Amino acid sequence: MQLQDIFSNLMELLSYDATAPMIFSSGLFWFLFILFMPIYAVLKNRRWQMLVFVVAFSLYFYYKSSGLFFLLLVCTSLLDWILSRVLVKLDSKGAKKACVAASIITSLSILGYFKYANFFLWNWNQMVEGNFQPLDIILPVGISFYTFQSISYIVDVYKGRVAPTRTWLEYLFFLSFFPALVAGPIVRADYFLPQVEQNSRPKREEIYLGFWMIILGIIKKAIIADYISQYNDLIFSSPTGYSGFESLMGVIGYTMQIYCDFSGYSDMAIGIALIMGFKLSPNFNFPYKSKNLTEFWRRWHISLSSWLRDYLYIPLGGNRKGTIRTYVNNFLTMLIGGLWHGAAWKFVFWGGMHGVGLAVHKASKPLLDKIPNIYPVKLLSWTVTIIYVSLLWVFFRAESWTDSWLIIKNIFTNFSVAHIAAFLEVRYVWCIMMAVIILSHAMPRRWYDKMGEMFVNSNWLIKTLIFIIVVQFVIQFMSEDVAPFIYFQF
Repeated sequence: MQLQDIFSNLMELLSYDATAPMIFSSGLFWFLFILFMPIYAVLKNRRWQMLVFVVAFSLYFYYKSSGLFFLLLVCTSLLDWILSRVLVKLDSKGAKKACVAASIITSLSILGYFKYANFFLWNWNQMVEGNFQPLDIILPVGISFYTFQSISYIVDVYKGRVAPTRTWLEYLFFLSFFPALVAGPIVRADYFLPQVEQNSRPKREEIYLGFWMIILGIIKKAIIADYISQYNDLIFSSPTGYSGFESLMGVIGYTMQIYCDFSGYSDMAIGIALIMGFKLSPNFNFPYKSKNLTEFWRRWHISLSSWLRDYLYIPLGGNRKGTIRTYVNNFLTMLIGGLWHGAAWKFVFWGGMHGVGLAVHKASKPLLDKIPNIYPVKLLSWTVTIIYVSLLWVFFRAESWTDSWLIIKNIFTNFSVAHIAAFLEVRYVWCIMMAVIILSHAMPRRWYDKMGEMFVNSNWLIKTLIFIIVVQFVIQFMSEDVAPFIYFQF
């Protein structure tokens, strides 16, 4: 092969490809990250050079995920930073509010156009019986995540929780930080910006712990989630093409898949950031252990649920306006949270039903508190919660509202235990994967902490052996194409 051909192939590999966005579980990312880290380590003590280098890598990472939309991120960050600097110099409260409003309206308008324009136009045409032709709009990857970060930053500056960054570069570093850029965790300015200012070098234990988090994330995403998704996709692509039992397995499978996929991404993001000397907030805390919906939302996608609480639920009045208003605020918060996930009525329904569930739990709490907290009660509470959550995941995953109901109906009307033996025989690897994640989810948290501690303190040969075994499993079970993360679409 000639040198020109090698260069051409390299440029093609490094250029944006809409069909192959760069993600943490891809070989290209890890190749570039291995090249990135030695340079980063050299520049770590040269703060401004480090900031420039990481911002450049982050923007390239976003370019590989969303093409030229990285320029939109740059422009958004510049506008937010300018408004934040103007805001703190103003004396009038009205002028300050105008700055905040300008930033929020701009951010939400951009998000609204790319994510919701076709949704609202479709609904309008349904009402007026018009001939709807969808706009040719491509949704930038991760726009919902960095939009929420942008909003929280300007609000926090207005409320005095954080000071605006001295330079645009520092703010762009915060908004574009590549480990959390495209699928969270949603980074809060008051938590992250002080770390940027301190620019501490990671300790040896933090580097190894970050490596351990990356390994856990790879196991969850590249081994378990990607494998079990192959069967789950069959069920959701043909809502009535399988027995009720097989449909039930697909629903349970997706319940575990979305957890492994999203928490796996979060683990890798947290691990990569830790290796770089930055701490991201935890995003999952064994959510399927929850015994009620309130607990579930304290454990699931913690960065989003806490963001919705602090920047939507509490400003709406929280629980300060009376019982009925509390229920309404809960419902509206979850309704908007559902719409944040996707521009479709099935997402609105998913969020709304979680809002209803939260309101019912709060209303029932005085009665529930009188029931003895014994094991049978805990088991019943957990069972009701996991069934409710799992059935609602159907609306989250299915292609349409109609498909969602067909799958649920199929489970309840076409169920037969006669299919169990054949399923176990044919899908035994899938069953093993499911058993692994269910049993590991049931483990006490201290066991995970102990395993992480043992990994950190182990000999480098042990660390290397564990890594090689994990990579071998990835190669063994990987599908033909690298599957994107589920939350990339949000």
